[in-house]
Amino acid sequence: MEKLNMTWSLNELYTGFDSKEYKSHMEEVVHIINNMKEFGEKFLTNVDNSVEKIEAFLRYKKDFSNIMGRLYAFSSLSISANSKDNIAKKEMDKIDKLQIEVTTLNVQFTKWINTLEDLDKILEENEEFKEYIFILKEIRNNGRYILSEEEELLIANMSLTGGSAWSDLRNNITANHMVDVNIDDKIQRKSINEVKNMAFSYDKNLRKEAHEGEEKSNEGIEEVIASCLNGIKGEAITLCNIRGYDSPLQKTLIDSRMDEKILDNMLEVMRDGLKHFEKYFLKKAELLGYEGKLPYYERMAPIGESKKEYSYEEAMEFIVKHFNSFSKDMGDLAYRAFSNRWIDSEVREGKRGGAFCSNLHCIKESRILSSYNGSLKNVCTLAHELGHAYHGHVLGSESVLNTRYPMPLAETASIFCETLVRNAALKEASKEEAMAILDAELVNSSMVIVDIYSRFLFEKEVFERRKQGKLSSKEINEIMLWAEKEAYGDAIDESTLDKYAWIHKPHYYFTERHFYNFPYAFGLLFSKGLYNMYLKEGEVFIDKYNSLLRLTGKASIYDVAKFIGIDLYNKDFFKESLDIIIEDINKFLEL
Repeated sequence: MEKLNMTWSLNELYTGFDSKEYKSHMEEVVHIINNMKEFGEKFLTNVDNSVEKIEAFLRYKKDFSNIMGRLYAFSSLSISANSKDNIAKKEMDKIDKLQIEVTTLNVQFTKWINTLEDLDKILEENEEFKEYIFILKEIRNNGRYILSEEEELLIANMSLTGGSAWSDLRNNITANHMVDVNIDDKIQRKSINEVKNMAFSYDKNLRKEAHEGEEKSNEGIEEVIASCLNGIKGEAITLCNIRGYDSPLQKTLIDSRMDEKILDNMLEVMRDGLKHFEKYFLKKAELLGYEGKLPYYERMAPIGESKKEYSYEEAMEFIVKHFNSFSKDMGDLAYRAFSNRWIDSEVREGKRGGAFCSNLHCIKESRILSSYNGSLKNVCTLAHELGHAYHGHVLGSESVLNTRYPMPLAETASIFCETLVRNAALKEASKEEAMAILDAELVNSSMVIVDIYSRFLFEKEVFERRKQGKLSSKEINEIMLWAEKEAYGDAIDESTLDKYAWIHKPHYYFTERHFYNFPYAFGLLFSKGLYNMYLKEGEVFIDKYNSLLRLTGKASIYDVAKFIGIDLYNKDFFKESLDIIIEDINKFLEL
């Protein structure tokens, strides 16, 4: 097979910041913004001709979203691949400022639509509004949290030198963070992404040295990252207070189209399930040769004799093959992603940590970032991100205004695809390989149930204490250790808990997405339930699944689940999904 390129191509967006098309789109988006401003000032002053005004607003929003989405993606993806790209940073600054320009129209329209006493009737009687009923009603309902035009514009402008600036600083520091690791009695300087991948090494000593090296290196950046966290969380608390939210968590739930009853049901089931993961960690400690508890840094250590590594080309073949087992459409999507350079999987300095997928509705493609080293874990990560890409592919026929799905549903397709590939690997494996793959699955599940639970506790406590004032790095470390202890219980050696785990988790630093932790747990449990339905229903399920994905941008989480026959107000659904994971734990203990 021809060797695949491991860096992505952004030429499908633009060939460069100096390209004719990029410059033309920058001019065009300014023109659209000016028209939007004029529209708001002239026409959103009374309720006359309301149908035509709603039509005009939707048209402007679609035009703006398509072009701005393309401009924003090019800058942000360029920076993710190379944090030292100063040209991209300057362009991103321009784009951020342009996006603020539409704040006034958004506020004007929100306030205007709340003056329409007959909105429900208008939406029912006009066929052209049928696909936008949900988002228009959502705009109206969220109007209670909107401030005046002047206040919202001031907040938007201040965010560039507030939370967003702190987030950029943190991302820049961690992307370029280097760690000294003792490898074969020689100190070697490695990027943080390389060191993170060492946690999956078969070399026990290397795993320990990587952990100790990273912990020591974090001492040098903890103060500045603590300042970033304080700035971002402090801003969130202030904005929630002046807008009338009870808390940042309430705002997140509203933005997630999810209510507290669903979250409480899920958290209760997760707490009840922690004792089963303790059995897994203790057994893992025994298999790795430890007496008693498992060191925290050994949670991801591989178990089993299988040391199979996948070349990048083999990873593609494996993923495409098993995506095809679900549907040819899904398999074709994965093949295009590898072949057409949608993926940047090269490990290198200056590249953003972690993995993500950016769905580009503007060009009907996606771009995926990961750091690939050949492990099954990395193969599953690619499958996970390609699941996001498949979600974007299914939404390609929808209006751009109906493609913004909430955080918890964002993980639906990704974890479904990851499960598809991991279970396929399990079926093809020998007994020894099955042990390794099952452990890899449980590593993933423990990260999403146990570690995510600790992250939720951590962020909730940080917000509570941040209300009283700034937190020192020492206080943040103490909260992190407390949260880890609460989640991992007595199965983990307390002296090895990672007080710096908050530094390299990018989700804590998203200025518009706080509590980006419980959505992963929801995604895992929701996807496990969906996958179980697929096993029972077979081919019949595929069309239902695609219809569900198309619905994610224009319905509440409860209604999306209800569409496929799931009642999220009944915690039995979450329990049944967790039981699937507990069954895997029991299989592991038996093996």
